[in-house]
Amino acid sequence: MASPALGSPGSPPARGPRERDSTVPDVAGVLVLGCCAGWALLSATGRDARPEGVLLAVLAVGAGYACGRILGSLLPVGAPALTSLVGLTLTLASPDAVPGTASTMPPGRAGATAALLVLSVGAACCAAWAAPRGGLRRVLLLLLGALIASVGLAWESLIGFTAAMGVLLCALAAGRIRRRGPAFAGLLLAVALATGTTWAVAERALPAGLSSSLEGQLTEHRVELWEDALSTVRDHPLLGSGPDSFGETSETAGQQADTDGKPHSAPLQMGAEQGVPGVALLGAAFGWLLLALWRSPRPTAVVLTAGAALAALAAVSCVGNALSFTEVTTGAGMLAGFATAHRMSYRTPSHQHLAP
Repeated sequence: MASPALGSPGSPPARGPRERDSTVPDVAGVLVLGCCAGWALLSATGRDARPEGVLLAVLAVGAGYACGRILGSLLPVGAPALTSLVGLTLTLASPDAVPGTASTMPPGRAGATAALLVLSVGAACCAAWAAPRGGLRRVLLLLLGALIASVGLAWESLIGFTAAMGVLLCALAAGRIRRRGPAFAGLLLAVALATGTTWAVAERALPAGLSSSLEGQLTEHRVELWEDALSTVRDHPLLGSGPDSFGETSETAGQQADTDGKPHSAPLQMGAEQGVPGVALLGAAFGWLLLALWRSPRPTAVVLTAGAALAALAAVSCVGNALSFTEVTTGAGMLAGFATAHRMSYRTPSHQHLAP
């Protein structure tokens, strides 16, 4: 049997280093999301706990990621552009997101609004970088990203405006970056710094002046919720108190009639309800998304823009209740899917013929 020569029509096309190992992030994602679901069920066993919220979030991320991969292959520009408009519509259509009434939002809704703005800007900028070089579409999509960011300021969501503008600036700088490794290391460092600061505020380990400034922005009530969460982590470091049980174990949450039973910090909530392994799995889920982006065959500018948006979402979730909303977790998965999708190829390999 004659073997086809390398580069001949009958041989498979050569693949780059990222494409050769493209299955590694997919396998890692299945393992990480499976462990997140399994640990939620395990930590809820024998307790009056409700793991449905965690399971729904895991399903939303996985489904969003799969849809993003499919749509990103078919419509690399149109899919993220449409998603950004959907995210903006969800923000504007919210009955609680009315200018001048940020203080009357239900608990956690402000964090969801900020997260939707961040994801919408990220999707618009990903579409811009996926558009043809120098085309008018790229300019229009970047302007759309700026418009979405300004909505956060008009809606009096300071954290949403700040995070969205940060994503927009990172997206503008992404076109000049050629190496992904240092950029992703910087994103990891930024998220680690945000998480560590949140933990330090709950521990009251920061200097007095800095602590007072941060508490003034966060409110004393939220800091007390964080202290209760940290206390629960110390009492139950392995399994926590059980998924969705913080409202019953926190004295601060029980003192307020309209509380949603959340500490308004994703890492502290995971630690309080699912122990230290829950925090580790949350970090592993974020690490998986960055790994998938790092190995993505898409242009570096698209990949780094999506990474900046996901890092901003992680920072927002450290001080808010953003990840408790299905539209946020689904949007995060879709954004990662857009930035890791393989471009659709219409070439069909020619049939190999056997030598007589």
